[in-house]
Amino acid sequence: MKARISGIGMYVPPRVLTNFDLEKVLDTSDEWITTRTGIKERRIAEEWEKASDLALPAAKKAIENAGLTPKDIDAVVVATSTPDMTFPSTACFLADKLGCPKPMAFDISAACSGFIYGLTIANSFITSGQFKNVLVVGAEVFSKIIDWNDRSTAVIFGDGAGAVVVSASEDDGGILSAVMKSDGSHWGSLYCPVGEKLRMRGRETFKLAIKSMETACRKALNQAGLELSDISLVIPHQANIRIINALAERMELPEDKVFSNIHRYGNTSAASIPIAMYEALKEGKFKKGDYILLTAFGGGLTWGAIALRY
Repeated sequence: MKARISGIGMYVPPRVLTNFDLEKVLDTSDEWITTRTGIKERRIAEEWEKASDLALPAAKKAIENAGLTPKDIDAVVVATSTPDMTFPSTACFLADKLGCPKPMAFDISAACSGFIYGLTIANSFITSGQFKNVLVVGAEVFSKIIDWNDRSTAVIFGDGAGAVVVSASEDDGGILSAVMKSDGSHWGSLYCPVGEKLRMRGRETFKLAIKSMETACRKALNQAGLELSDISLVIPHQANIRIINALAERMELPEDKVFSNIHRYGNTSAASIPIAMYEALKEGKFKKGDYILLTAFGGGLTWGAIALRY
């Protein structure tokens, strides 16, 4: 059996925080933020909203788009750095809200790489014959862990959720290769102590992100037996437009082959790739049968890439 993505969904809170809003409370400007990050606005959850609250509508949409119901879901995997609680897992809360009948449910803590880690796990569940349908969600409420007095991080992150259903299929394609890596010696580049606020060393993170994602992308292509020319679209983690552009330049990718929506949502961590996948599909950037390359980098440090045929 192959593991293919059968449905995609997304959800972002309605509250928009623009660069001009941030100008009023921080020593910054729309020009400064846009030039350095590519971000124009981001979405912010309400005080009462938790990761599972954002995950719920995204998951419902993905399940519906897959032509399934919550009763068909065998496992729920949630990638998040901002869980509802230390435990139970956000996945358990989400499965209950969805009405899934006692699925396997657990969270992944791999920061911005969490979603592609989750896809890799789902692929193993499906291809081993363990499950038929696995729900993989990236859901973040980073607004809860941001120091809103820190200009270097307050302008970057946003809240949101994206979800996919990974299903068993006899069709050609599906997830073709996955490269997942980590290096805990660089943990100080991007981290959040328990009960405290997120901290980041921007320059160090920038350099590590580009090199690591490029290496992972090339390795994933090689493992899948693909050339870069075979790829219809590269969907990178939406961390910073400079990182995205530098990755595209190093891989000699034309602008129309690299998807970005960071200007609308900022960095939504584990949610950024599934949100981007949903919008790219809706905009006709890829279709059934196309080869797609996903890549991410996050705190841990963690990084990786996945080659798949949609």
